[in-house]
Amino acid sequence: MTQHTRLILASGSPRRRELLSRMGYSFETCSPNVDEHAEGRADEIVAMLAQRKARSAALLYENGIVIASDTLVSLDGCPLGKPVDAQDARRMLKQLSGREHEVFTGVCLLNAATGAELQRTVRTGVLFRRLSSQEINDYVDSGDPMDKAGAYGIQGAAGAFVERLDGSYENVMGFPVDDVREMLEQMMD
Repeated sequence: MTQHTRLILASGSPRRRELLSRMGYSFETCSPNVDEHAEGRADEIVAMLAQRKARSAALLYENGIVIASDTLVSLDGCPLGKPVDAQDARRMLKQLSGREHEVFTGVCLLNAATGAELQRTVRTGVLFRRLSSQEINDYVDSGDPMDKAGAYGIQGAAGAFVERLDGSYENVMGFPVDDVREMLEQMMD
């Protein structure tokens, strides 16, 4: 694949960098400092925050396509962001244990030169098997859940918690690659 367009990933997430690299694109990264406080449904929040990140990052560039995303877990319509501490992570994992929940990722692509914008919100349904207190404690003690929405990363040890997945695995990681590829192709036409 020949890439002629400058891409800027507006994220500090190593998972997003890895997934965009695997897609075969060359890109730069920047981590825009935006207010991530928002209220509403998880699907609305991730769309708003992805757009906020893209617009903030685009101010730093004269040209190129900025890619920004944000991910939240939603349980019974209530958004679960990143845990504030180990106790909060345990609380979230106990809530998710044996339950179905949704993972929403908002993606925003913005052409820094023209201001053209594409937005999409992707949903994946996830069912966790019932977790023991020991499993939850061991996972929280590993430190893995601390920087992840809903207090888990499907690509790590928490992948064993998943009983069923309805949708994109990569979306649960925070970067729905099929949707991002489709959006990039549309933006670069």
